[in-house]
Amino acid sequence: MPFQTPIPSQVYTPEQVKAYFNYISLPQKFHPENHPPLDIDFLTTLFIHQITTIPYENLSLHYNNVAQDKKVILEPQFLFDKFVTRASGRGGYCMEGSLFFVWMLRTLGFDAYSTGARIKLRVDGVPQGNYMGMSHIVNIITLPTGEKYVCDAAFGGDGMTRPMPLEANTITQNLGTQQIRYIYDSISQLPARTPNTTPSKFWIYQYRNSPTQAWNSFYCFREEEYLLEDFNIMSYFASTSAESFSTYTVVVVAFLREEGESKVRGKVMLVDGAVKRNLGGKTEIVQVCETEEERVEALRGWFGIRLSEGEILGIRGYVSQLKRAEITA
Repeated sequence: MPFQTPIPSQVYTPEQVKAYFNYISLPQKFHPENHPPLDIDFLTTLFIHQITTIPYENLSLHYNNVAQDKKVILEPQFLFDKFVTRASGRGGYCMEGSLFFVWMLRTLGFDAYSTGARIKLRVDGVPQGNYMGMSHIVNIITLPTGEKYVCDAAFGGDGMTRPMPLEANTITQNLGTQQIRYIYDSISQLPARTPNTTPSKFWIYQYRNSPTQAWNSFYCFREEEYLLEDFNIMSYFASTSAESFSTYTVVVVAFLREEGESKVRGKVMLVDGAVKRNLGGKTEIVQVCETEEERVEALRGWFGIRLSEGEILGIRGYVSQLKRAEITA
């Protein structure tokens, strides 16, 4: 039976919470037996350990068992098994990672929910043009103090590396010299309907790579809570439409954590056959894969992702297969 809304507050069992905390190497002081307060310290540490353990990736749309459809399943126990139980280094794309994270937050007692977002596509590496229809997801958390924060647990390379306050024009330092913020403003696609009305306003996520550069608007959202059924529709588009980059581009983004610390030190990314790394400064290409064998090994070596033989064979004949590959059973 499909998982239905309303989503219960206790999605995961205490045993699953413990397994998850151990898997992401969360410091012991935040484990349930120590009764950590639901504050920004707990939320920040949990978020950092989440994004540095469970990567953003869309491999299920490319490497999948040959007997299965290439589809994404948004179901709590399926995602827990994929991310934690299998311990294969796997992550997921936006709906997978953020829904899993919000379900874990709710299990821990946080006041958290998810909403949909509209993104801009990149042109020459920079988000430009109109916003797309709803195709992304963010989580909104209200702390006991009343402060609101946003956690985007699966966005990719220019995503946040710590929870962001849901406040206009408050700058958050991101990886390296990059800065991020929200503005609260209208978008050109939705102007005022008449001279007597005001245009709708949205929270707009912006980034700039240094304080001297201009801000880039990347996605926008409002604060209404979405149903799981909404995200299933969004995910269907993202995983099946020829207009969705995920259906023809292999992407993995893994944030790197300082050894023994709860701090993001860099990121490593794979886009089709190119592996790139950024340790807080300039992005550099560190490997170019020309065959499927090379890419499968790069997934293991750079990202710790171990694909099964069935998953590896599942890309055979697909649009994203590296054409020089010689895949054997």
